[in-house]
Amino acid sequence: MISAPVCDLIYINGEWRPPARSAPAIPVISPATEQVIGSVAQSSALDVDQAVAAARAAFPAFSATTPAQRIALLGRILALMEERAEPLAQAIRQEMGSAIGFARSAHVPFGLAHIRAAVEVLERFPFLTPQGSTAIAREAIGVCGLITPWNWPLYQITAKLAPALAAGCTIVLKPSELSPFSAHMLAQILHEAGTPPGVFNMVTGLGEEVGAAIAAHGDIDMVSITGSTRAGVLVAQAAAPTVKRVTQELGGKSPNILLDDADFARVVPLGVAAGLRNVGQSCSAPTRMLVPQARLAEVEQMAAAAAGALVVGDPALETTDLGPVANRNQFDKVQRMIDIGLAEGARLVCGGPGRPDGFDRGFYCRPTIFTCPDPAMRIAQEEIFGPVLCLIPYRDEEDAIRIANDTVYGLGAHVQSADLDRARRVAGRIRSGQIHINHPAWDGMAAFGGYKQSGNGREYGRFGLEEYLETKAILGYYPQ
Repeated sequence: MISAPVCDLIYINGEWRPPARSAPAIPVISPATEQVIGSVAQSSALDVDQAVAAARAAFPAFSATTPAQRIALLGRILALMEERAEPLAQAIRQEMGSAIGFARSAHVPFGLAHIRAAVEVLERFPFLTPQGSTAIAREAIGVCGLITPWNWPLYQITAKLAPALAAGCTIVLKPSELSPFSAHMLAQILHEAGTPPGVFNMVTGLGEEVGAAIAAHGDIDMVSITGSTRAGVLVAQAAAPTVKRVTQELGGKSPNILLDDADFARVVPLGVAAGLRNVGQSCSAPTRMLVPQARLAEVEQMAAAAAGALVVGDPALETTDLGPVANRNQFDKVQRMIDIGLAEGARLVCGGPGRPDGFDRGFYCRPTIFTCPDPAMRIAQEEIFGPVLCLIPYRDEEDAIRIANDTVYGLGAHVQSADLDRARRVAGRIRSGQIHINHPAWDGMAAFGGYKQSGNGREYGRFGLEEYLETKAILGYYPQ
């Protein structure tokens, strides 16, 4: 069990403290049992002011540190995270219901990978480059407000935190109040790693107060948010009067195009697994599987078999593939969207409404697959964020590309084909920020971010670091 009392404190200027204003702590609910398992401090705009002041005071000294000094700090953070990998995995299991095996194999390792990537990029990043007699300098942007979601609670923090520290920025983090345990553990790790006071600060609470205060704050130079498109719009609106940089990694409805020459026996089960991993709670999850009309019946059978093989159960068990969705609101939304799919006339291939057999509590959902003859159906257009996959038939390659791009989102996409040149050609026509061909290995250096309403800016590797830098041209820096 994660110790709840530490979550009743916030972290500002190198110390744990209670919020400035007395307010009831926010209960943390177990997705598996629906019982209260802890609480998290409810901060206010007063705490944001204090955190920003600490970050602002720390910025001049920290931004002047050398890359070697920042590499050393990141290395100490990485070592402590590796040492505490199992407690971090257990925290994620408790707070958002991730199956423990998935927390160990994905949530924590991917979080670690962002720290390693920041170190690797920082080791060779050119902060000063010549351009004739002009020098192009890349400098830390300043104080950064980081707003992170509940669905990948550690991984999404390190995707922002690591490059911000590597750049020499100071930070005010607002993690999700729905999954705060791993964030508190990470804050303690940063403290023990010797992060200078004020360089990293963490305030917890509700988005409508704490997140809004971060977005609007005049002494914050940049806000990076991962969340829903609605939340991203609100942050951008609040940030606009101060003309700060805003990067957004938002919603998605990613297509997975199975071209007619693909190895269906391989790519259909992999596509189901990719769409339903993390119980479908990934903004880039390929939840629209586009299949040739002539092979739809075959794909339905294969997809149903793949979904049926997934074990839904207690996230503490090693045999569990899918735990519950992370919270009551998400469970209700998934159930509502399944009902909408049925009402729209989508054909239910497997799963459906309600909890799986044997569960009378917990936010467990049935892995559900629909065939959507009309790609304009709501379940084929709206982000569901649960274990729901839509099979969409297409006539030919042109039709598949049209359907893939027929969405307000553009975060991720997948293309499957035995002909690599053909897959590359199709990938080049998809309007998405990241595209996977034939289910490649994850690449923590690959740029990640969205087109259209999936956001703006990029994360991961060099691309993530560059978001936290300003560009300065110094003419006459070199002799002519």
